[in-house]
Amino acid sequence: MAGIGNDAAGNVLFPLRNPGRIYRNSTAAELLEQSLSRNEGVLTNGGALTVETGLHTGRSALDKFTVRDATTEDALWWDNNRSITPAQFEALLEDFLTHAEGRDIFIQELHAGADATHRLRARVYLENAWHALFIGYLLRRPEPSELEDFSPEFTVVNLPSFRADPERYGTNSETVIACDFTRKLVLIGGTSYAGETKKSVFGYLNFLLPEKGVMPMHCSANEARGGGDSAIFFGLSGTGKTTLSADPKRTLLGDDEHGWSENGLFNFEGGCYAKTIRLSREAEPEIYDASIRSGALLENVVLKADGSPDFDDGALTENARSAYPLEFIPNASATGTSGHPKNIVMLTADAFGVLPPIAKLTPSQAMYHFLSGYTAKVAGTEKGLKGVEATFSTCFGAPFMPRHPSVYGNLLRQLIAEHDVDCWLVNTGWTSGKYGEGHRMPIKATRALLNGALDGSLADAEMRTDPVFGFKVPVAMEGIDAAILNPRETWADKGAYDVQAQALVQMFIDNFEKFEGHVGPDVLDAAPAVWQAAE
Repeated sequence: MAGIGNDAAGNVLFPLRNPGRIYRNSTAAELLEQSLSRNEGVLTNGGALTVETGLHTGRSALDKFTVRDATTEDALWWDNNRSITPAQFEALLEDFLTHAEGRDIFIQELHAGADATHRLRARVYLENAWHALFIGYLLRRPEPSELEDFSPEFTVVNLPSFRADPERYGTNSETVIACDFTRKLVLIGGTSYAGETKKSVFGYLNFLLPEKGVMPMHCSANEARGGGDSAIFFGLSGTGKTTLSADPKRTLLGDDEHGWSENGLFNFEGGCYAKTIRLSREAEPEIYDASIRSGALLENVVLKADGSPDFDDGALTENARSAYPLEFIPNASATGTSGHPKNIVMLTADAFGVLPPIAKLTPSQAMYHFLSGYTAKVAGTEKGLKGVEATFSTCFGAPFMPRHPSVYGNLLRQLIAEHDVDCWLVNTGWTSGKYGEGHRMPIKATRALLNGALDGSLADAEMRTDPVFGFKVPVAMEGIDAAILNPRETWADKGAYDVQAQALVQMFIDNFEKFEGHVGPDVLDAAPAVWQAAE
């Protein structure tokens, strides 16, 4: 282990034994060359590296485990986290060390977090050069002087060729993502999907930061040009989180993971990991251009005969991805930091056609909808899905939340109150009827209403109280058809709207039952009520 260095306590968390060649903190150009020489991928005609991950083209949620010990016993939300014993993790670690013997290892020493006060020093051991390229983009590279005596606070080991033994380790399959929060160590094996590495770091930050009064968030964020006036965008896949935050008139902080501290907002990452299925220059020019240029990393993207990426081809997966450093986006923030937000936007794609295009939330309503994390999926977005299906993912990122959702909800509510933040619920889904009967919310209307929220013009607009959900909805806005602001009025059959609205309300109520003992009466009062539906 000579030259690898120790952690702050003098320990080497993954003491390599007789490894092959060690590549430490290689540059992106060096890792690209290594990826090609090791036949890990091929270049597109534009110079991007494209790779395939095989069986796993997304996260393996059922294969993720956390060590249950004194550190985590009373701190983790075990309803949402699978456990293994310290002894099982110890056996897994020993077998990882044995498996790594004789293998070339790529080591990247990086920062997670643009705020120097709260950033995490992470060391990542990787079997594949392209994985090292990926994490070098997605986390933040320290200054050369900061690498001279780098002591990690967190370690991730990713060996895709390792195969787990369920009987020996208590795992579900040959794939494993095992987290030990006491050792501050994650072991990943049996999957080549690169997102597991970055989500392991995010998961640990979600565990660590609330104890410091810092809110970790699965969100995108941007700010007004020139600084200040920042905004947070929460939203599940398909709601427009990446698209709406990538506004050329504003500066992008990041597209996925941020913290909110006493200093303001800060991006955890140094790059983007964008979905590319049906990506087009017309709809998302910044992301498109970043994904086709030399240096970009394309994961499970099909190539055309001429070597160009075919973003419309989902033969490998609907979850095809592009990874690139933030500087590939022209309007990206150089610092990754901003002041305290003025607005929080919670995005949902309501395929039932019930929710208005925008609504202003009280702090109690904001906590209710944050804990609910609602959107709806429609046929074609996932294999085997037919019709419309409601999805509730608490905190807009349940798979990455180690602690109980109320921990994050209460912290968010406290920060909203402390900094007098305006909160909005924006529906990018359907209007004039549910999916299959109505139509998608016009993107021009969504952008106009969102701009009104961010520039402050909607804050003092005339509002009505929605009879179903109780939040405030603008009555009118210049350039917007007033009818679209009142969903019931857009339905030809008002009775059908009422039936659908009551059905959605019941879905919210049923989902929120598990949180009722963890929130105050004001948040419970923020719930929609079936008997308040319009006549």
